[in-house]
Order: sequence, then structure tokens, then C-alpha cells
Amino acid sequence: MVIKNTKSLCPECLAILDAEVYEDKDKIMIKKTCKEHGEFNNTYWSDSEVYKKADVYGKVGKGIENPQTIADSECPQNCGLCDEHESHTVLGLIDVTNRCNMKCPVCFANAAVSKTLYEPTYEEIRTMLQNLRNNRPVPTPAIQYAGGEPTVRKDIVELIKLAKEEGFRHTQIATNGMRLARLPSLAVDLKEAGLNTVYLQFDGITEEPYLKLRNRNMLDIKLAAIENCRKANLGIVLVPTILKGVNHDQIGDILRFAAKNIDIIRGVNFQPVSFAGRTPAEEVEAQRVTVPDFERMVEEQTDAQIKADDFYPASCVTPVSDFIEAIDGNPKVSFTCHPHCGTGTYVFVEEDGMVPITRFVDVDRFFNLLKSNTENMEKGGLVNKAKIVARATVALPKTVDMSKSPDSVDLRSILTAVFKDRSYKSLGEFHRKTLLISCMHFMDPFNFDQDRVRRCVIHYAVPDGRIIPFCSMNTIYRKEIEDKFSKPFSEISK
Repeated sequence: MVIKNTKSLCPECLAILDAEVYEDKDKIMIKKTCKEHGEFNNTYWSDSEVYKKADVYGKVGKGIENPQTIADSECPQNCGLCDEHESHTVLGLIDVTNRCNMKCPVCFANAAVSKTLYEPTYEEIRTMLQNLRNNRPVPTPAIQYAGGEPTVRKDIVELIKLAKEEGFRHTQIATNGMRLARLPSLAVDLKEAGLNTVYLQFDGITEEPYLKLRNRNMLDIKLAAIENCRKANLGIVLVPTILKGVNHDQIGDILRFAAKNIDIIRGVNFQPVSFAGRTPAEEVEAQRVTVPDFERMVEEQTDAQIKADDFYPASCVTPVSDFIEAIDGNPKVSFTCHPHCGTGTYVFVEEDGMVPITRFVDVDRFFNLLKSNTENMEKGGLVNKAKIVARATVALPKTVDMSKSPDSVDLRSILTAVFKDRSYKSLGEFHRKTLLISCMHFMDPFNFDQDRVRRCVIHYAVPDGRIIPFCSMNTIYRKEIEDKFSKPFSEISK
């Protein structure tokens, strides 16, 4: 049964093709045909029921008011953001170098193999940061420096300071952790400069996944990096690259490791391997891990402490930003990504295990209350708005069943403080007491879906002023950008 028609890419030549997303034997598949390279038929999502459940939580955004490019050809050509893009930038990325101190077989950035150097200058990075902050009506709130390996730049600490100067509330670096492990002072310097989160590559709790995914045993280096971040009080998000047959069976162990170290680890963002860059593509179907696969693996490997039903699409939280926007009258950051881009849940860590927030919060009732109150505010005047907000701040905490809530948290009080008093301190308290478990399934040419890329909220800023959606960048534009702005090795930035 056909679910929808979209556009996709030929995995061989990257030509834009008509594609059909359809249901087949309880799976969702994507099929397209290239005149030169033939038919491609690949798994989109491995469970059609989970696909349909996620679809309920989708919301199309409004894009930005000041696009950098005009959609004069078929998406994803002429990315930049164009006037047809349907979401604003929630997280901006800047590749600060293509140098790397490793050569991982699964690198989607294909880092450290080019014979040229891509390394924007300090001032070029400033301009890219400003481009992200100039998005209207919502300036980009968060930035991640990536690469390559961003910590090989001698000025990485100064670049974090620069991001703070340009108005970013949240800063991250995506790193393999080698320099953090070897230079304890680096974590301290980054923390003092304003770095909020270390986005740490972490593929397992034994040496085997690293030998296969990174060509060397990295476990001791990861543990040393975590310890140095702990000493600096620098928060960490673990980022495992998941490949079936390599480390898919360590998902539960990674979660237990994160829970044991919740004093410094804020979350785990699993990323099923994207078949781009250096990732081998010969056995795509055998090695593919989709979002429903991940959710099922979590349930199996945690003995159902965390169940597949505990996960929701990232886009499910849009009613929160809509509600606050209706109160303030000003546009807010909104996760209007496609509902099939990823999934997540929060868990509280107790002595006897992990307790998902869904065990004691009626999540759907919570979101429905937000939606109905937002609609009522949009219909009524200022007087009615005040009454609606007052009623909502009483009703929303009641979606929490305190008899099932962990003793370590008073979520009703936190919700009251957040929605009544707009206490972001209380929101921070919630995040410190929980572990965010998420899975982002980035696209590659085999499962590329135009509908998803149009609603992407994670975007690369590049030196020519464009802002390019994540999956477009890594499937189409990366080589073009790096070739255009690369330099001779003799001009390596100091």
C-alpha cells in the first residue's frame, strides 16, 4: 500500500528521483528507479505501526522570513536555507576543520583523507555564527562545532568564547575525546570559556566496537575524557554510532553506564549509521538500524525497564513552544522536525533502575491540554488569556501521578514553576535529574526523503553564507563546500 510519493536520491549518482514510500509486510519501504543505475528498494522504517504512531505528532513549521536562497529547482538542490524550507534552525553546526586525529571507517564527514585543508578562519566562523543568529523570526539558539575533530584547532577555546559573544545560549563540541583525555586542562578551559556540552563519540563499553568502528581500542580514552570532564563539571552527551552486527547489542549496557554516571552524563543520543562518507554500503539492509529497531532493542536490553512505547518523536514537544509563544506573543524555538527523524524519552535514575517519565506522566493528556489552551488563547482577548493561563498552570501539573513518581523529584512543582513563573532554573533542575535517551536516524542516499529534509531543524552554516540542512550537507554538499573553500596545507590556521 502506497503511503506517500516523495523525492529521493540515486545512491550511485545522487540524481533526484521520484520515490514511493509504501507499506509492505508490516514494514515501511522506499522505492525509486534511476534510468542509469536501476531500481533501489530499501527499508525506511522497520515497523509500520510505529511509523503511523509517530506520524500523529508531526507539525509543519513556518520556516524563516529571510531565506538565503530561492527554490528555483527541485529540493534538495540550491539548499541554503531556501524559501520553501519549513522549519527554522534549532541547532546550528559549523565544521571548524576537516583535520582529524583519527580515520574512522564509518565517518559520514569522510574526515582526514582529503589532500587539502578545509578550516575556516576565526573571522569566517564569526560570520557564520552571525548568519545563524540573523535568522528571523527565531535566531538560532544553539551551536555545535564539528569537523573533522574540532579540538585539533589551537583556538577552539577562543571559538567557544566567540559563540557566547555572538549570543548563543547553548554551545557544544562534537569530539572523539582524545585531546580531552590527554589534556585535563582542556576541559577546564572549555568550561570556563562557556562550553555547555561535550558531544562525545562513545560506541560501547568494551573494546570490540571501537576496533571495528574506529580501527583502534578507544575505551580507555573515552573513560579518561569522561573523568576529566567530571573534574571540570562539564556536561556530556554520549553519542554511540550504532551498526547492526557490531554494537547493536550494547545499547542497554551503554544506557546503564550513562545512568551510573548521571552526575556528569546528561543524555545518550544514539545515531544509527548513515550510509554516506566512508561508511560501507554493500550490506545496507543487513546493517541498517531504523528507529523502531532501536526502540525494540532498548526494551529487550533493559528487561523492559524502558519500553518501546515510552518513546515519542522529537516533534511531539511543539505544543510546549506553541503554548509559551501564545502567552508571550513572540516566536519561540520549535522542534518542527519531521516526526520520522528521531525519537526520545526521559528517564529518572533510581537505585533500582531507570524510570521513564511516561510511567507517571500522562504525556498525551499533557500535550492535548497545551494544544487546547493554546487554541483558546488564540481565540480570546488579553483578559481571557490571563484566565486561560491560570487554569492551565493548575491543570498541567495534574497530568503527573505523584503516587508513581520517583521520590527524587517533585515534577508537579517543577511544571508549576516553569509554566506559572517561567522559571528556567526549574527547567534546568529537571534536566539535571533526568537522562535524555534519544535516537536520530540521519538520512543517506538510500532512504533520503524530500519531505524530511524540508523540515530539518539541524543545519550547517558554511562560508558562502548558506545554511544547509544536515542530511543534504552530508549526502550532497560536503565535497562541494570543502573543495570550494579548501586551502593548501601550508595555510593551516594557527
